[in-house]
Amino acid sequence: MVRPPGARDVFFRLIEGVAAQKWAELPELYAENAVVRHPFATDESAVLTGRAELREHFAKAGSRGLQMRAHDVVIHETGDPEVVVAEFAYHVRARNDGDPFKVPAIFVLRVRDGQIVESRDYIGGRQRLAP
Repeated sequence: MVRPPGARDVFFRLIEGVAAQKWAELPELYAENAVVRHPFATDESAVLTGRAELREHFAKAGSRGLQMRAHDVVIHETGDPEVVVAEFAYHVRARNDGDPFKVPAIFVLRVRDGQIVESRDYIGGRQRLAP
């Protein structure tokens, strides 16, 4: 019997999928009834419920024309094997103007049976990258 990937592995699949711009594939990392909260968001993305909303969210992300890579990844294991806390920063470059910036983030993921069932994604504001 093959064990489903754990929380740490699923997190790395998520950030690797973002870097590879696999927007159509990313929703499959989430359970059908997953709930993703963006506590710092003030728009409709503050709470995303279900794979259909996540599909829309990732499609919008893909339309922005950004290249993103995760840097300085630190994983914090918890006492709960379903939960992992990941600190990192997305380094971002806009295709149209090329001005690089970074966005710090902390994701708290709960993964069950190899899929994200719940996530709290704390995403900070843009910070200029040193040249």
